[in-house]
Amino acid sequence: MAIRTSRNLMMIAGSFYIPKENKDKPFGEDAHFFCPSAQVIGVADGVGGWSRYGVDSGEYARELMRNAEYDVKNYRSIDVGPKQVLRQAYSDTAAAGSSTACIISLAGNLLLAANVGDSGFMVIRAGKTFYRSPVQQYRFNFPYQLQKSSGANGAEQAAELAVEVEGGDIVVAGTDGLFDNLFVDEIERIVNDYCSGNSKLSLSEILATAALGKSLDKTTVSPFEVAAYEAGKRLSGGKYDDITVVVAHVVECSCMQ
Repeated sequence: MAIRTSRNLMMIAGSFYIPKENKDKPFGEDAHFFCPSAQVIGVADGVGGWSRYGVDSGEYARELMRNAEYDVKNYRSIDVGPKQVLRQAYSDTAAAGSSTACIISLAGNLLLAANVGDSGFMVIRAGKTFYRSPVQQYRFNFPYQLQKSSGANGAEQAAELAVEVEGGDIVVAGTDGLFDNLFVDEIERIVNDYCSGNSKLSLSEILATAALGKSLDKTTVSPFEVAAYEAGKRLSGGKYDDITVVVAHVVECSCMQ
């Protein structure tokens, strides 16, 4: 897949992961990667419902992301097609379970993504949200997912997304542990405070820690509570979950891609 672009930009990314405390699943059910050479981010969230069948869907998510990272490591950024990457990783993943997934790539000034479910990303420009990826779900708390044993739940259901970005933009990618607990305006405020301050912590760690704090607070109002109310359910506070955050700063570069 070849892409013509008008400007050379690159992502400089960092990540932070907070798994739920569970002695039977010490690694949690999320997985992620960033491949600097190919300019690709991946996040995935294994579906927890599999635990009732004795399946750790975190194994599925981790294998899916390993396969995606392996697939792109020798690519040039202009040759990356996120849906094809997701399709190949899905085909190569043998573990039991299912997972949401989001693959994001940058070539020139074009941010491309393939997204399945309620993992996703947002682009913040000049302190405000410029773009937010749509959520795919069948109903409340039941996202689209990749599942090896079901042909209907394959990579073809992935939404293909494209956004033009600029130097100075900030891409915040994550699993639902982030987006179910922090409202868009809360993420914007944290990003703006970070950019105007001098924190010794990474922005991804600050966002993940803030999401964790809200996930444990049953007196707060969260996006998860609002979505539950809209679905006719009564749930209070945040949603305790694995939390993955990947933050990429988009900067201008002189490299040929």
